[in-house]
Amino acid sequence: MGRFHFRIPLEVRYGDLDPQWHVNNARYLSFLEQGRIAYLVHLGLWDGQDFNNLGLIVADIHVSYLAPILLFQKIYLEMCTSRIGNKSLTFAYQICDEQTGQALATAETVMVAYDYHTHQSIPVPAHWRSTIAAFEGWEK
Repeated sequence: MGRFHFRIPLEVRYGDLDPQWHVNNARYLSFLEQGRIAYLVHLGLWDGQDFNNLGLIVADIHVSYLAPILLFQKIYLEMCTSRIGNKSLTFAYQICDEQTGQALATAETVMVAYDYHTHQSIPVPAHWRSTIAAFEGWEK
């Protein structure tokens, strides 16, 4: 899997399509969100229940569309944390064809550590740093 240690399958639904019969560009953001949430839950950084304790807010998104995704195409998303700053994390993503492994899209999001109770950015918690570093295989 290279630099990606986390993967989830994605389902292409009829409602994801645009008039050209491929996945609409806006749906890719939902695919990224789905992967991001699954990643946080998998790492135990969020319980998947209380959105006020999610701890991150989107600051920036970039998507490169490499090939169209079609109805019933078997695809998956893989992702990793590529950088942790003082108050932000950068996630890298790749959406691939399940049969060929071909990258269909790549993306990056900058996520700001955020306290939804005080509505302020916060430093990335130390336990997030250590959990992500261990999962991603970073040396300390």
